[in-house]
Amino acid sequence: MTKEQSFGASSNRVSDWKAIEWPKVRCAVRRLQLRIAKAIRAGKYGKAKALSWLLTHSRSAKLLAVKRVTENKGAKTPGVDNVVWRTDRQKYAAVQNLKRRGYRPLPLRRHYIPKKNGKKRPLSISVMRDRAMQALHALALKPIAETLGDRNSYGFREGRSCADAIGQCFCALAKSYAPVWVLEGDIKSCYDRISHKWLLAHIPMDARMLRLWLEAGYWEKGQLFPTREGTPQGGIISPLLANLTLDGMEGAIRSRIKVRRDQVNFIRYADDFIVTARTKETLEQIVKPAVVAFLAERGLELSEQKTTLTHIQAGFNLLGQNVRKYRNKLVIKPAKEGLKALVQKTRECIKGMLGQTAETLIKMLNPILRGWANYHRYVCSAEAFWTADRIIHYQLLRWARRTHPNKSYGWLKRKYFSLGDTFGFATRIRADTNESAVLRLYSIARTVLEWHIKVRGEANPYDPTYTEYFERRRCFAWRTLPRERTGQMVLAGI
Repeated sequence: MTKEQSFGASSNRVSDWKAIEWPKVRCAVRRLQLRIAKAIRAGKYGKAKALSWLLTHSRSAKLLAVKRVTENKGAKTPGVDNVVWRTDRQKYAAVQNLKRRGYRPLPLRRHYIPKKNGKKRPLSISVMRDRAMQALHALALKPIAETLGDRNSYGFREGRSCADAIGQCFCALAKSYAPVWVLEGDIKSCYDRISHKWLLAHIPMDARMLRLWLEAGYWEKGQLFPTREGTPQGGIISPLLANLTLDGMEGAIRSRIKVRRDQVNFIRYADDFIVTARTKETLEQIVKPAVVAFLAERGLELSEQKTTLTHIQAGFNLLGQNVRKYRNKLVIKPAKEGLKALVQKTRECIKGMLGQTAETLIKMLNPILRGWANYHRYVCSAEAFWTADRIIHYQLLRWARRTHPNKSYGWLKRKYFSLGDTFGFATRIRADTNESAVLRLYSIARTVLEWHIKVRGEANPYDPTYTEYFERRRCFAWRTLPRERTGQMVLAGI
C-alpha cells in the first residue's frame, strides 16, 4: 500500500477499510491539533482558525471522524433517514461526502430516557452524516477547549475522569483547616437552554456549521419542531459546546474573592459543580451572585431546587459519591442511592433470567458488578462492597431455589457456591479442550481498593510539555497505588 492510500486518498483503488494505517492517520491529525493548541496559547487566534480549517478539510481527519461514528455504541442507531453505515463501501462513500459546500443537516430524531426523579430527559439522535461532520469539527475544537478550559473542570475532557473530580474534593476538604461550607450547584436544563446567540459569538469554530446544527430542529410524532435555544443532548459535539460555555466560571468566582482566607475552591464536572468557602455568608453574598451573573450572559440559570448550601459535617453527594466529615476526618464513600440502584438492577436482571442457565446469568451480571466496583474502588468502599456482595448472594440463592425447587440447600451450595477454591456463585462450563472449567461470578467484596492519582490542574494533553506525563498516566501501574503505599504517595508530592 502506498503512502497516499494509507492516509485514505481519494483514489478508488482503496478497497479495504481495515488496511488503512490508522497510526499514521492519527499522527497526521495529532500534529495539526498540537499546532492549533500552540497557536491558542500564543494568542494567535487567526492562525488557530486557519489551522482548524485545514484540519476539517484534511482526508485523515475525515477518516477518523467516520471511524468514530461507525465504531461507537450508537453506530447501530439510525436517525430520521433510517440509514447506518455498516460496510467498507459505505464508510468510504461517507468520507467522500464530508464536504462543507452544499451541506445541510437533517432534523434530529427525538427520544426520551427516564431520569431518577421520574421525569424524562430528551435525547436527540442525528443522522450518520451529521454525526460524522460533528466528529470532524470536534477534532479541531478539542485542542481549543482543552487549552482554554478551567483548571478544575473534569467532565468530558481528555485525560480527566470522575475520579479526578473526587480527588480534588479530597484535596480541598480533607485538611483540618479546610473550608466547611459547600455550595452544591446545578444548572437548570443546561443543554436545552444555552443561548444560540452567545454560542455563535463566542465558540471558536466555523459559525455557519454551528448555526446549521443549532437550528436543525427535531422530528417527533410526525411533526417538525424548531430549536431556538440549547444544544441537542446526544450530539457528538454537544459536550464540547457545553464545556466551552461554562469555562470561565472558576475565574469569574475568583475575581470576586478579595480575601485569600475565604478558602474558595471550585470543582466542576459537566453541569454539576461545587464551590467551597470558609463561611456561609461568602457563598451567599459573593459566590452565588457571581455564578448567577455568569450564567445569565449565556441564557442559563441555577436550579433553585437542586442548588443548596451544605455544611461538610452534613455531607453531600457528588458523582455517585458521598463526601462528609466525621469528627474532623473526611470520608468519601459510595452514595446509598447508588448502592440501592445496583441492588435493584441486579434483582431485575436475576428475575429476568429465570429458566436460563447459570452460565448465562453470570455472563449478564459480571459486567454490571465489575463496572460498579471499578468506579467506586478509589474511595472508602469496603463496607458498601461487602453489603452489595451479601445482598447479591441472597438474590442468587433465591434464584437457585426457584430454578431447583426440589433440591436441598446443601445440594444448591455444592452445585453453585462451593466450586473450586471459592465460596461465591459459580458454575462448571465446557471448555474448548472438552474439559470442564469453572465460570465464577465477579466478587465485589474482593475488589482491591486503590489510590487514584489526581491529574494536574494545568496539564493539557495537547501541550508537548505534558506528552510524557499523559503517557505515564495511561499506564495502570502508575495511575493507581495500593492503599498500603499512602506514605510513598505523599512523599512523591502527589
